[in-house]
Amino acid sequence: MINKLFLIVCLMPGVSIALQNDATQPINVKAQAVLIDEKKGISIYTGKASVVQGSLILSAEKIQLFSNQTQVTKMIATGNKKQRAHYQQSQPTQPRFIEATASKITYLIQKQMVHLKGRAHLVQGFDSFSGGTLDYDIKKDKVIANKSKDGLQRVRFKIKL
Repeated sequence: MINKLFLIVCLMPGVSIALQNDATQPINVKAQAVLIDEKKGISIYTGKASVVQGSLILSAEKIQLFSNQTQVTKMIATGNKKQRAHYQQSQPTQPRFIEATASKITYLIQKQMVHLKGRAHLVQGFDSFSGGTLDYDIKKDKVIANKSKDGLQRVRFKIKL
């Protein structure tokens, strides 16, 4: 049974990701340890974990993949004190990879939304944004930045025209 969820995660071409080419690629996962709970539809990868599917790269100390038994629906990457979680993916509307780092990155696959929390930083094309939290809407190619709750991490951005 454990192998069934792992196989779904690794070979699932039906995951809706920003680029069609990415969605047809297998999901490759690397980590030092893995815990798979098929009943709950979750797999947890720890120790320099990485998920790669086409141009999508997600890396962190811990990555959780949530599945509804037919597709991966959500990925949560959590960094540590030394290194934040990292997201990278090619977008057809951008000249360069979208790249982001944060203490915690939540990727809602079906909504095509990336939520960054804690020392969030995102590079979109030649523009960069940072703040306490950032939301990146992949479909609409839209960034929403907010200060941290304590007000110490204010919104900052640099736009190159």
